[in-house]
Amino acid sequence: MTTRRQMMAASLAVLAAACSPAPKAGKAGRKAVRFATDWRAQGEHGGFYQALASGEYAKRGLDVTIMQGGPSVNVPQLLAAGAIEMGIGSNSFIPLNMAHEKVPVKAVAAFFQKDPQVLIAHPGAGVASIADMAGRPILLAEASKTAFWVWLKAKYGFTDAQARSYNYSLAPFLADKRAIVQGYLSSEPYQIEHEGGFKPAVFLLADEGYPGYATMVLAPNRLIETDPDMVRAFVEASAVGWKAYLHGDPAAADALILKDNPEMTAALLANAREQMRLYGIVESGDAAGGNVGAMSEARWAEFFRVTAQQGVYPKDMDYRQAFTLDFVTPAA
Repeated sequence: MTTRRQMMAASLAVLAAACSPAPKAGKAGRKAVRFATDWRAQGEHGGFYQALASGEYAKRGLDVTIMQGGPSVNVPQLLAAGAIEMGIGSNSFIPLNMAHEKVPVKAVAAFFQKDPQVLIAHPGAGVASIADMAGRPILLAEASKTAFWVWLKAKYGFTDAQARSYNYSLAPFLADKRAIVQGYLSSEPYQIEHEGGFKPAVFLLADEGYPGYATMVLAPNRLIETDPDMVRAFVEASAVGWKAYLHGDPAAADALILKDNPEMTAALLANAREQMRLYGIVESGDAAGGNVGAMSEARWAEFFRVTAQQGVYPKDMDYRQAFTLDFVTPAA
């Protein structure tokens, strides 16, 4: 895609070749795992914090440190440099981008079966479906223009002329009833309702057929090959953590989240859990049978087909280098 992306990916490949993670001893003889999230601690990371707080990682011989993400944290770069053992891939483009640039990292599990990306409209503005957004101004973050926007253009015929810059301020959206704004299921809709004083119309892309996964666990090929038991233990413990966070007592996990990110609130955490349960973010799709974290060849193939048709990737690219099903049971 862009020169900037190519340059960054090339530098990642150099780092990957030059740097390899050195084995580190954890507490009580357990294996140390540095796991980086994709943003500041929040409810969307709750399953990992639950597994940490409840001792699921420790039970499996792992000493896990969750490293909080943020605007200056680049998980793919940290993985390529060997600075972490595993990290979160926010969306399906990330492992595919790395595969395209031959960075030896794979997705080993997908804890969000539905990407929580949404499009938001004003109520009563004539928008009953995503198709009704054609021709309207759509506020998009820069990174989104080479991500889910590609799919929206392919499916609905949207054009780049509709795109407006979104810098995470909702003021332009609130001021224009024709405007559409991108958002995260548990974030912008909540903010609009509490700050704007109205309940917006929310459209989850995944429920309209968007095939991407989210909140994937990424691991370097070297770790997958040399210590598959570590990877498997992390995936299994995380799956237990996600089930418990959504359906059990989240208090201990929430306490760790609030410690890492004091700007988070109990109300926001409760809202995130409610939305994840309500929309089946974790427990649908390939994980509908209870196998939390599952992925399938069919889903990856469909995501690659759509994006390659739009010129994001070469059609002859080996997209299977972006993931492995060895640590999850693929959907039948």
